[in-house]
Amino acid sequence: MNKTQPTARQSQTRLLGYARRAVSWLLILATVTTVVALSFRERRLLVDIATVTRATMDVRVEEDGQTRIREKYVVSTPLAARLSRITLKVGDVVNKDVTVLSRLEATDPSLLDPRAVAQATARVRGAERKLDLARSSLAKAEAKLQFAESETGRVRKMVVGNAASQSQLESQESLFRMLGEEVRGLGFAVDIAQYELELEKAALLLTRSDPDDQVEMTLAIQAPIDGRILRIYQESTAVVRAGEPLLEIGDPKDLEIIADVLSRDAVRISPGDAVELKHWGGDYTLTGRVRLVEPSGFTKTSALGVEEQRVNVIIDLENPPEERLQLGDGFRVDCEVVVWRQADVLQIPTSAMFRVEGAWHVFAITDGIAKRTPIVVGQNNGRMAQIIEGLEEGMPVIVHPSDKLDDGSPIEKR
Repeated sequence: MNKTQPTARQSQTRLLGYARRAVSWLLILATVTTVVALSFRERRLLVDIATVTRATMDVRVEEDGQTRIREKYVVSTPLAARLSRITLKVGDVVNKDVTVLSRLEATDPSLLDPRAVAQATARVRGAERKLDLARSSLAKAEAKLQFAESETGRVRKMVVGNAASQSQLESQESLFRMLGEEVRGLGFAVDIAQYELELEKAALLLTRSDPDDQVEMTLAIQAPIDGRILRIYQESTAVVRAGEPLLEIGDPKDLEIIADVLSRDAVRISPGDAVELKHWGGDYTLTGRVRLVEPSGFTKTSALGVEEQRVNVIIDLENPPEERLQLGDGFRVDCEVVVWRQADVLQIPTSAMFRVEGAWHVFAITDGIAKRTPIVVGQNNGRMAQIIEGLEEGMPVIVHPSDKLDDGSPIEKR
């Protein structure tokens, strides 16, 4: 008995050792198998995801612009004479037919020369014809404005009765506003022509005066319009020639914007397009509307030395002068012309798109797998692209896809 019991214990201990070693080997084998399986399994790529959405979308042409006073007037001397010193300064306010800008004094008998009389008479006749032409143009523009006003009222009634579209009404209202601005500008032209005629008549009167008269041989040059002095060309007393510029006058509140855009962008811009004006110095955005796309372009060299064909676009400000008092002549602004806008547009970020054999594609996500999907793109504003075909609202797509992605690759949101 004593010999049998130790032998059984030894066998049991031996079996337990074998079992422990077998379990250890099995665990090691399972661990190695798991590691090998994980190493051969394809890893999921971390990606950024965006969703196909519906929202309002617009396409804009962005370019630098510059303000300028719509109607500037250069005051010049009507005849050769001695100019008194101009005491006004740049920025001073002047009133039409009230503020005396300077005075001309006779210096020698040349003012009474028969040839000077004949020249002054001819200038009076020319000024009369110029005034007649300005009045004729104003009458023609007023007739067009009156017709446009009646047409706008008619189209507005047709819209209420669903006989015309909203776009037709907006087009007619834009035409009415442009004609109103044209009438306003021609009114300035009539005022200026009237002033020039009066000035030439005054010069003719002066040349015909009798040297023995007690009347002082002095001609006062008055402001032709209400506004401010923008520039002074001749400040000191001097003998000046006929037609020599003295001052430049304008109304800083009557501003417009001129922006030169690339010719390929200009063909997309139409009169009446809305414009947003940013970075002009204020803490809010000004609004404007395109009045004119000039029909003639010009060549301009860029900062990189590249010759570009550019076209001037003229923009009217819609904000009242009280909201832009700090804005003056020759100030820089950033212009964003809205050339296309539509509501409820299916769109995705442009960073999700890539080309394959000349066609646009995206990586759509289905059950954690990237699927290369062809799409048809409409409008593109550089940030978002309109989707015509290929995607539906709410579908997730991968933005900024890397070159490691392929059709069928497993992915995971970053």
